Order: sequence, then C-alpha cells, then structure tokens
Amino acid sequence: MMKKLFLSVVIVLVVLIVVAVIVAGFFLGTIVKTGMETAGPKITQVSIKVDAVKLTLVTGSAQVKGLVVGNPEGYKTPQAISVGSAAVDVNPFSVLSDKIVIRSVRVEAPEITFEGNPFSGNNLSAIMKNVNAATKGGGSEPTNATTKPAGQAGKKIEVDDFLITGAIVHVSLTGVSGKEMTLPLPDIHLTNLGKDNAGITAADLTRRVLDAITTATIKAVATATTDISHGAGKAAGAGMNKITPGIGGLFKKSTN
Repeated sequence: MMKKLFLSVVIVLVVLIVVAVIVAGFFLGTIVKTGMETAGPKITQVSIKVDAVKLTLVTGSAQVKGLVVGNPEGYKTPQAISVGSAAVDVNPFSVLSDKIVIRSVRVEAPEITFEGNPFSGNNLSAIMKNVNAATKGGGSEPTNATTKPAGQAGKKIEVDDFLITGAIVHVSLTGVSGKEMTLPLPDIHLTNLGKDNAGITAADLTRRVLDAITTATIKAVATATTDISHGAGKAAGAGMNKITPGIGGLFKKSTN
C-alpha cells in the first residue's frame, strides 16, 4: 500500500515538474520576446519586433519567429532585416550562471534590405554606427558609473556557433537611377564568440553579427554596382561606335 502511494506521489511530482517546465518555458519566451523588443532598440536605435519566442527548458532549444529590424529615420524602405525563423540551442544549466552559453544559432533565409550607396551612406552602416556607439570602445563618449552604455548591464553571453544561411539582399541604390535588384549572400559563419573569456554583452554580440552582415552585404552590392557601371560603360561605348559611322556618313553627304 505504501509502495503504491509512494509511486503515485512520484508520478504526481513528475507531472507537476513537467507542467512547471512547460509553463516556465512559455513565460520565459514572453520575457525574452519583451526583452528583445525593449533592449534591442536601445542598442540599434531602430525598432525591433518579434512575433514569438518559444523555449523548451529541458532540451535548451529555442525558436525565434518573425524578427523584424526597422530602418533608421530618413530611409524609405520599411525594414532593414527580417528573419522568418531562427533556431537557438542553449545550455540550460548556464542560464543560472553568470554567462549564458549558446551552443548554436542557425538563421535561415533572412531577407536584408540595403538602401543607399555602398560607397557612402546606407541604412546598414547607419545602424552599425548606432550599435558601435552602444558598445565599449565604439566611439561613444566616456561614461561614468551611473550612465553605462546600452547593453553593458546583465549577463554575459557565449555563442559557440552562429550560422546565417540562404540570405538574400533587396537592393535599392541611390545615385544609380534608383536601381533595384535582389542578390544572394554567401553563408555567414561566426564561431567562439565570447568563449575564451568571461563572455560578451548583448550589445557586443549584436555588433559582431551586424558587422558581418553589413560587410558581406556591402561587398555584394559594391560588386554588383561595379558590374552595372562597367556594363553601362560598355553599352555606351558600343552605342558610340554605332553612332560615329552614321555621323560620318551624314558629313560626307553634306559635303557632296
């Protein structure tokens, strides 16, 4: 009798623990979502929206859905980056420590909007400037103990593997007759971020990831823009070669 009672109590406790984990995961997801939408804009100085964050504490897996990073003021395109879904694998025990260990982040098929000119001002560089100002040594004014830069407070982070794959860039060029095009980006792969020290801040992680995205995007856009310019130059040269004999013929006719 006592054995059956003990087993019943154990089963009830296990069920309660599972329910607690599920409920905690749900509320933690809401907390993370709110944190991203609150702290993110302080670092980037642009709006950040997230549809949902789902966490499974037992396995340490998480999924971020519908992440949209807005554009700075003065840019016409509605957003800079949109991510349909991102998978995150976290060491669940590290959540209780001073450094949260993220085993992997995999972002698939994000859409990046590039507006401006790769050789001068553009929306991604503007956001990057804001992020640099939010990180230590990013060119912001010195701060005292009561005015820390955004992203300096809170737990540190370690990311072992960060992969962005299948990204495309929607390009809206200025200074090239409003040229628009869509370009693929090569995979962006970052490893061992904050692994060999006490970790990095959320702001510094944002800076490193955005810097990789911005660098890859500007390189792709600059290459495409150069190709367009060369193509236009060749077309203009070919056009002139066709026009010149015609002009010569007209002069011959006029002198006869």
